[in-house]
Amino acid sequence: MIELLNELPGWQKAAKGTRCAIATIVATSGSVPRPVGTSMLICEPEGPNGSPAVLGSLSGGCVEGAVVSAALDTLGDGATRLERFGYSQEDAFAVGLTCGGELEVHLQVLAPDAVAGLPAQPAFAVVRRLAGVGERADDAARPVLLASPPSEITELASVLAPLFRGDPIADRAAALVAPVLAQGMSAVVPVEPSGGCGAAPGTGPVRLLVESRLPAPRFLVVGANDFGEALIPAAKLLGYRVTLVDARPAFARQDRFAVADEVAVAWPHEYVTSEARAGRLDARTVVCVLSHDPKFDLPLLDAALRLDVAYVGAMGSRRSHEQRIAALLEAGHGPLDLARLHSPIGLDLCAVTPAEVAVSILAEVVASRAPGASAAPLRAREGRIHRTEEAPAWT
Repeated sequence: MIELLNELPGWQKAAKGTRCAIATIVATSGSVPRPVGTSMLICEPEGPNGSPAVLGSLSGGCVEGAVVSAALDTLGDGATRLERFGYSQEDAFAVGLTCGGELEVHLQVLAPDAVAGLPAQPAFAVVRRLAGVGERADDAARPVLLASPPSEITELASVLAPLFRGDPIADRAAALVAPVLAQGMSAVVPVEPSGGCGAAPGTGPVRLLVESRLPAPRFLVVGANDFGEALIPAAKLLGYRVTLVDARPAFARQDRFAVADEVAVAWPHEYVTSEARAGRLDARTVVCVLSHDPKFDLPLLDAALRLDVAYVGAMGSRRSHEQRIAALLEAGHGPLDLARLHSPIGLDLCAVTPAEVAVSILAEVVASRAPGASAAPLRAREGRIHRTEEAPAWT
């Protein structure tokens, strides 16, 4: 549900006074377009001829009609459901899941204040106990909102305790939930009960849906030029927090770079070093060096390759690349460091204009995040298109 929080205020106003059900993907197999944790909210129709209000999407459109129908059944009898959509070619075609994958969807009536109680601002995580099949809505625990990073939640077990209604397994649950929170993942975490939660021992695990996200990853664009101007908004579309870094105030402070989240007027290597020491760079950070000036590029690449970041790329010709490699070798970098340097930057798309170069760079950034990715066209790939099991934890 966490991806819907920013849209809830307006939608709550439209759905005020009516009951809602939530449909959430809790397992996937085969080729499916959305990951575990993706949710839809469905509000019952107003009057016999009304249409249900829907917020969100589970598949981009191909199973929504069937999910809404199941949600209305849940609203009708109040019982929780666990439905499967797709898998066989016949079943997939029947519900419109033409890719042939399978979705396991949990449907549950929300408590009257559950939607209103969730804030619209971004939260670190929402943990919800998935009700058992047939369980009434009144028995469902209210979601627990975690608005702080896990390092700041010292009593995670006590925070999660309301989800178990007296069952002494909160410590065990906290140990399983904490790694999911730390990675910014969404996952279903099963916790074996000890007799509480209204269920007898041995009846199966309590399932917690953990939906979490980390702050947006950093994307450093070094170089206030036409290529930086094109790359900044494109990187923001991928969800990055983009910073333009340039030591020249007259260039960096031009209005055309105002779309960046931050503009840092500083020597790039000094900026990167200070940000790393402050803990504001991590293993998801992207560094794109577009300045094409050795006095900026070489000190920065030397600093960036000593950090645990996701991607370091530098613009320039093969001749410039050879000169960089020689300088970095002299600075003490070995083969492993140099293998991390994407230079010349970008995939070979025959890009010419700054906008095309931005596409080339971002294509390489995306490819570098997924093991086994290649620049080959999708039509040339064998096997499934959606390889969600290979996606990095922070996407």
